[in-house]
Amino acid sequence: MKSFDLAALGSTLRVCHVELVLLDDQPPTAAVTSFVHDQALLCTFQIGARARGRFVLPLDWCLLGCLQSVDAEASWCHGVPLTSGNIISVMPEGVTEFALGAGSKVTFVLVPLKRFEERANAARLGGLGEGGNVPLVSGRTHVPLQAYYEGLHERICEGEISGDEIDAMLEAHVREIVANGSPERVSCSRSRRARYLIFRRAEDMMYANLRRHIYMQELCDAAGVSERALRYAFEELVGISPVRYLSMLRLCEACRSLSNADAGRKSVKSIALSCGLWDLSRFADNYRRVFGELPSETLMRGTYSNS
Repeated sequence: MKSFDLAALGSTLRVCHVELVLLDDQPPTAAVTSFVHDQALLCTFQIGARARGRFVLPLDWCLLGCLQSVDAEASWCHGVPLTSGNIISVMPEGVTEFALGAGSKVTFVLVPLKRFEERANAARLGGLGEGGNVPLVSGRTHVPLQAYYEGLHERICEGEISGDEIDAMLEAHVREIVANGSPERVSCSRSRRARYLIFRRAEDMMYANLRRHIYMQELCDAAGVSERALRYAFEELVGISPVRYLSMLRLCEACRSLSNADAGRKSVKSIALSCGLWDLSRFADNYRRVFGELPSETLMRGTYSNS
């Protein structure tokens, strides 16, 4: 594990950006090994702290992988609890929402959708371009595929991927996920689903009004629930209160903006205010505690790296 710049960690997928919100009051750490091979991105990573994230794949890419180890209490996808060994198949069909607990280890391959469809069509499983037959998270136990991804993890770490490795992975994934009978989709209880929707509505309100002060009653109104129900939803989904989540959301948004800004055109003050961080002294202290450096240092480092 090593400390990571939040913007760099969010660019792991390369073809799109992952918006990450840290859920622990500590610098982001991770162990990431990734490289491009045979027109595909192979990656294995382990994250040191709890994080909430979301991303949108381009229409011509898909992501296939295995959750080798996750904290089932803190990890989910679209509110559905994740467990170690889950196989994931992310098609380009909208926003993918997730949370990962500390220590979660994932191995995945990002490939052109057309390439995946060709393998599916070869197995007479057409129609996968719209994701209709592919479960986002498979609830079936896929021991051979889990073992395959474990071996792939080792080969990625060693940098030893053969020319046929990607096609072999695609064949294994198609065979296990779709060809071996009807896919099983992991589901969650009605109460869990309701709390996920509460969390999402409140979070959307936060994103839409990040620049100004947001009152608890406004979040309750946006989610359509009482303050007690709102707190329960946040505690279950992200393990912290709505107020604490909003604070971390603002800090992470400020970090991304500072990393991508030009110091000649943007100031720490302007970026902080755009994220609703009005107390600049308190912002600097909280920022340094979470990211291990002052906001001005992130801004200057981002300016040099972007020039």
